[in-house]
Amino acid sequence: MQTIVVASGNKAKLREIAQIFQGYGIVSMQDAGFAGDIEETGATFEENALIKARAVSRALHCTALADDSGLCVDALGGAPGVYSARFCGRHGDDAANNALLLEKLKDVPENLRTAWFESCVALCFADGRELTCTGRTYGRILFAPEGDGGFGYDPLFYSDDLRKSFGLAAAQEKNAVSHRGRALAGLAGKLAAEKGTEKDAGTFTDKKDGARRGPRGGRP
Repeated sequence: MQTIVVASGNKAKLREIAQIFQGYGIVSMQDAGFAGDIEETGATFEENALIKARAVSRALHCTALADDSGLCVDALGGAPGVYSARFCGRHGDDAANNALLLEKLKDVPENLRTAWFESCVALCFADGRELTCTGRTYGRILFAPEGDGGFGYDPLFYSDDLRKSFGLAAAQEKNAVSHRGRALAGLAGKLAAEKGTEKDAGTFTDKKDGARRGPRGGRP
């Protein structure tokens, strides 16, 4: 069984990945022997996901998977985006992040409070090949928190799919429409094509030069 090392120690995330990537051994980077800190310096979710996956893949000479995600609000020009976890200036302070978001949107009417959660997942192979996929889930920002489930901005995010806030949604409901779940499913499809016969494998994106390449490495 091929192993995929995930650039995370989050058990819930590892379970979600294992459910989608059935037939693969899913292990955390810590269990695989990677103990270093990875600085996320990218300007986009894709850049940050690739930074993390590349770091683990190159250090352990393995196939590595990483994701980066956040909340994007139309009225704020896509912010907080890649800074979602540290919007208030401190990393992981959910209460302060939510309070700042509400303050910035205090004069924005309901019809202009549209937003989406976005996730990009990246898979880096030991031979240098790379696959990425992005998923989104759409909704709007409420005027006050609803529910205490989930984490981060969930109580403030009203899901168009669920017709309620993520804070009120059961974990199974949220996972069914989640941005990361959609990105992972898309990546799993690309990986299946990559592992198919040479005739049917399709293409992958070589991040070294941005070229779209066919199964033999030539341009399709």
